[in-house]
Amino acid sequence: MDRRTLLTTLAATAAASAAPWARAQGFPEQLIKWVVPYPAGGGTDVIARTLAEAMRQPLGQQIIIDNRPGASTNIGAELVAKAKPDGYTILSADNAVLAFNEHLFSKLPFNPEKDFTYIGAIGKFPLALVVHPDFPAQDFKAFLAYVKANPGKVNYASPGNGSPHHLAMEMFKNRTGTFITHIPYRGAAPAMADVMGGQVPCMFLDLASGLSIIQGKKVRVLAIGTGARSKLLPDVPTLAEVGVPNSEVFAFQGILGPAGMPPAVVTRLNTELNRAFSTPAVMKRFSDFGMEAMPGTPQQFAALSRAESKRWGPIIKAAGIKLD
Repeated sequence: MDRRTLLTTLAATAAASAAPWARAQGFPEQLIKWVVPYPAGGGTDVIARTLAEAMRQPLGQQIIIDNRPGASTNIGAELVAKAKPDGYTILSADNAVLAFNEHLFSKLPFNPEKDFTYIGAIGKFPLALVVHPDFPAQDFKAFLAYVKANPGKVNYASPGNGSPHHLAMEMFKNRTGTFITHIPYRGAAPAMADVMGGQVPCMFLDLASGLSIIQGKKVRVLAIGTGARSKLLPDVPTLAEVGVPNSEVFAFQGILGPAGMPPAVVTRLNTELNRAFSTPAVMKRFSDFGMEAMPGTPQQFAALSRAESKRWGPIIKAAGIKLD
């Protein structure tokens, strides 16, 4: 190769490698599509819309919410996994995408570890064990004694198979050696309605959906699945405190993009996400939902997701739960 050809080749290579960086420095130059793999109006949708509005002005572009529910979040997740990795298509991802579905489905249309770019965690909210107010057990100790004395005779509700609420109770059963029968519903609202109505005596309830009915004493809370007591329910003991160790149960959310996003774009989105947590609208929404913001790096979000997958895999396998 002569000197002129070499210089031309080097210049072309440098220009090609610099192009994504240059584009990243101008990001965003068009609206961003934020895919939510749940219907409009639910908790995940509301959180995404609140954050999108808080991030819109500093990013200088509109962020539109695209609801793609179905297949236990797999429809929305697949859409983003196969999108162009330019930062203009992102995903609200939760336990299902990040930790559960790879164990619940024999085959997924994406790999949660390899097919996404981790942008940042949004937050987590704990799940609490609640019973109908007329349930004969008044505290956790009495509840545990009751279900052990009545194996298979006590039912529990959940928003559906494979939900955090379902798997939280399966972990509880695994840790306590109890047998409680699962009654799956199509969503949190009907499950909560039947627990409040006494048709089903108990469930694990996320604070985002259930804080108001707990505070309204429409259900009685026995324990909470956090590492430490919740500031919102300071009188409620943790599962560890009542003798069920290694049983922290919570739902968490974050933002993903397709694999291969430019690092500068990831940094920009992560920075604006973390900044949004301190805005009044987001702080109020998180407080209303009992949600704990989780500012941090993409690497920390990825580590949390992989750790949760490893933690829940054996629970799902032991319970024999499959969604296909």
